[in-house]
Formats: sequence, structure tokens, C-alpha cells
Amino acid sequence: MKHRILVLGAGYAGAITAGALAHRLRPEDFEITLVNAAPVFVQRLRLHQVATGQDVEAPALSDIFAGTGVRVRLAKVTAVDPASNTVAVTGENGDEEIPYDTLCYTLGSAAADHGVPGVAEHSFDSTGHSGALRLRDRLGGLGKGGKVMVVGEGLTGIETVTEIAESRPDLSVSLVARGEPGAWFSPAARRHLDETFDRLGVTVHDHTSIERVEQTQVVSTDGTAYGSDATVWAAGFSISPIAAAGGLEVVDDGRMAVDRTMRSLSHPNVYAAGDTVFAADNHGRPLPMSCASAGYTALQAAGSIAGRLTGQKIGMTKLTYFGNHISLGRKDGLIQLVDGRSHSLSRPVRGRKAARVKEGILRMTLWTVRHPTFGMPKRKHRLAAGRPGEKVSA
Repeated sequence: MKHRILVLGAGYAGAITAGALAHRLRPEDFEITLVNAAPVFVQRLRLHQVATGQDVEAPALSDIFAGTGVRVRLAKVTAVDPASNTVAVTGENGDEEIPYDTLCYTLGSAAADHGVPGVAEHSFDSTGHSGALRLRDRLGGLGKGGKVMVVGEGLTGIETVTEIAESRPDLSVSLVARGEPGAWFSPAARRHLDETFDRLGVTVHDHTSIERVEQTQVVSTDGTAYGSDATVWAAGFSISPIAAAGGLEVVDDGRMAVDRTMRSLSHPNVYAAGDTVFAADNHGRPLPMSCASAGYTALQAAGSIAGRLTGQKIGMTKLTYFGNHISLGRKDGLIQLVDGRSHSLSRPVRGRKAARVKEGILRMTLWTVRHPTFGMPKRKHRLAAGRPGEKVSA
């Protein structure tokens, strides 16, 4: 019987994990299944472009993993049961359970409403593909002078508001920030960000918290009402409760508690990567939810799984947070690097050069996902004796 490895979610972390496992493991001994609700790879870092009507490539997962030995299963994960080593899914065949010997949990994150009334009913978001398409349709239906309010001063909010303002200069676009947008940037980067907002006509309401979202307005905690024909919620991310509900050990925000190898602290045959894992960088600070973190933790998880199952040495992937690359529309951007203490360095890359760097990073990331075994060692390892699911000689 083959050892069954189940990877949940085909975002950046899941796709990289599945591809890395495929190049390390012998198909005679291992069965790798990748479960995802959508049949395509979604470039989450480009969803603000999708929301503004731009064409963004979404390659089919079946094409990406053709010839790798990875089985793509189209289904939505509804529960995990580490006690019975099964995952409950809903797909074209209805409700089913998929058994596993080793699980890698990479279900990602979604927009966090923080309990604010009206967010679910009256706002839009671009943290998922369906949400980005819904926002695209709404923006497409707004005429000249329509009001768009983006809530959230983080990277998602900044990229979304500048993309909308650049692509739709006929709209009135505003950003609501609890503090100051880009407050963690260096002074030079903050100045560039402020200049960009001015150039694009973005109105910033800083030091403002939202009490509720209504159909045609948002209301702040001081009672001020801001008219809005389309409210875009970009105020952080939340983690699915599936892991916690299944009995896996998690930290306060729902991310899975793991050791340095991305192995669950409560269940030794479960690993995690991407936004769903609580991992510390090389300096002991929690890695932020980001595409870069997804890549690092995915490579570590895949290396750890393959190493333990084949009896090979487990290497330690460097978990280093270098900073942020931010698009400010199609022709502008910011690259803000940080030092070993996560303090912003004083000389950011700005303007068209930063936009080109950002575009290059995104293209390279997609290329890496589309070629999951390129440049990897050709040798694939066998299942070590004594591992669950190993073949038994007659």
C-alpha cells in the first residue's frame, strides 16, 4: 500500500508543497493528492488587478501538475479529523471523506470582519478570486462620480485603493485607516506613498475606526458617516476554524502551532504551511502572512515530510523576512526592505523601478508554481521501513 500524502489548498503554499514533494518521492511508494475548491491556480497577489477588470492568468491545476504524479482533487474541505486520519470534503460527488497517512494543511486565509456589523452583508473584498470578481462587477456598474471606500491601511488596502484609483480616475476613491497608511515604512517610503495618494486623487481618512458598514455608507466610531457606493473591506485576515475544530493545536488567532520543521505540536503526522501556520523567523519573530512566508514554510514542510518518511536528513530552510514589495497601480510601486530586527531600512526602491521589480517577482512566482519540479534533484527516495502505509513484502 502506498503512503498517502494529502495537501489541503492549492494556493502558493499548497502548490509549492505538492510540487516539492513530487520531485523528492518515488511514485511507487507515495500517493500525493492536492485538494482545492477551484480548478485553477489563483494569483492572490494580483487579485486587486482582477477586481479592476484586468486579465490575470489563472492556469489550470491539472496542467500545472501534469506528469508530476500529483493527483488534483476538486473539492471544498469542510473538516479534518486527525483522530481517524481523514478529511471531510464536499465536491461533485457530494460529501466524502479522504483518508491520509500524512497531512499538510495549507488552506490559507480570508478577509477578517473583526465583528463589525454589516461587513458580510454590504462590503466587497479582493482576498479571494470569487470576491475579486464580485468587486469587479460592482466597480464596472459604477458611473462617473461613484464613491468607493477601501477600509484598511495594510498592504492589501494600499494596493487595492491605488489600483482602483489609477484604473478608474472617474470615481471618487477613499481609504479609511485606523492609524496611518504605511506607518511601518521608512520616512522616505511614507512620503512617496502620500505623494502617490495625492497624484491619484485618493482621499485618506486616517486614525478612523469603522463601527458599521451599511449599504450606501460606512459609519465611524465617532458617528461620522461616509457615503460609499462600493465598500471594499481590507482590514486584515482571518484563519479558518477547521484546524481548531478538528482538535489540532492552534495559537490564539487560529494558526497551527508547529515546531521548526512545520510539524504540528499535537499531531506528528500533520504539517502546515502558508498563512495557516504560526512560524517564527530566524530571529524568533512570527513570520507575517505573505507570499514569501508561504514559500519558505512550504519548502520546509515538504522537506520535513520527505525527510522523515524516507529516512533522509531534514534540512532547515531559512525563514527570513526581507520586507514588502507593493504595487501602487501599474506604473508605480514601493520596495521596503527591513533589517534583522524587522526595522525598515532608510532607502526604499520607489516609482517605476519598484513597479518593474514587483512585476518581475510576480512573474517569477507564477513560473515557479507552473514548473514545480524544475531545477530539482532528479533522485527520488523510497519510503523508509517502518513508516505508515509502507509496502509489505509477501
